[in-house]
Amino acid sequence: MTDPRTDSTDVVLDNDVAIDHGGAGDLHAVKRTGQLGSNVRSVIKHILMIAAALLMIYPLLWMLVSSFRPTEEIFRDSGLVLTSLHLENYTEGWTALQYPFSRYLINSMILVLGCILGNVISCSLAAYAFARLRFKFKNIFFAIMLLTIMLPMHVIIVPQYILFSQFGWVNTFIPLVLPKLLATDAFFVFLMVQFIRGLPKELDEAARIDGCGHWKIFSRVIMPLMTPAIATTVIFTFIWTWNDFFSSLIYLTSPEMFTVPLALKSFLDSTGGSNWGAMFAMSIVSLIPVFLVFLFGQKFLIRGIATTGIK
Repeated sequence: MTDPRTDSTDVVLDNDVAIDHGGAGDLHAVKRTGQLGSNVRSVIKHILMIAAALLMIYPLLWMLVSSFRPTEEIFRDSGLVLTSLHLENYTEGWTALQYPFSRYLINSMILVLGCILGNVISCSLAAYAFARLRFKFKNIFFAIMLLTIMLPMHVIIVPQYILFSQFGWVNTFIPLVLPKLLATDAFFVFLMVQFIRGLPKELDEAARIDGCGHWKIFSRVIMPLMTPAIATTVIFTFIWTWNDFFSSLIYLTSPEMFTVPLALKSFLDSTGGSNWGAMFAMSIVSLIPVFLVFLFGQKFLIRGIATTGIK
């Protein structure tokens, strides 16, 4: 005879196993459903991000496609499909103005290099003073410097123009480069101050024990460690100066001194026919240096922004 208690226990165990198997199956089903939902959300998110990216770069793609179209067809077709390829916009645009387009590229490059040199030297020195030196009213001067970030450039452009005009510097690069040598870009000073404050002061103390003064500490200890902040300054200065139209329009009056933005404006004629195809072609050419600088410098740019706490 079988023991009724044993049978009862077996039945209970079988029921428990069945319940366990049933619970595990439900758990797997819930996990599969959750994983499926996560995958669906990820796919939808990526589709939306790709659509947003295409929407943002559509003007650039349209300009690139339009640079290969005849001028009379550019505004008749808003699509991105080329029916024919016309390279004459690039050859005509290069020589369409009073000087070859290479002249304006060289002018822009000279201006950009001067501004980069001025910003790196002057802003790093000012940042070292604010971050490491002790002097009276340092906090007040630092606050005033930060307030200048909120001051619109248009407020000072008139008195600045009168001053530079009396010096006879209009139609030269001096009014555009000289302010950079005086650490007037407070944003870069603030960025470098934040970076230097993150460096251990023990490095300064060790250098001072070895007999270094402030100049040697700055040039041999601080500057080599500031590569990310300097790279960020170089990249932003390059992009902002290369694309600056307003300041060049104010101070540069002769076509031989024109920078790239002013040269591109010269393709448009409000009284006659504008050469849109050539302008779009030279716009693509002028974007290449900016694209290359950002492509090779983005690693330093991200590191510089991350290490200075500026987001």
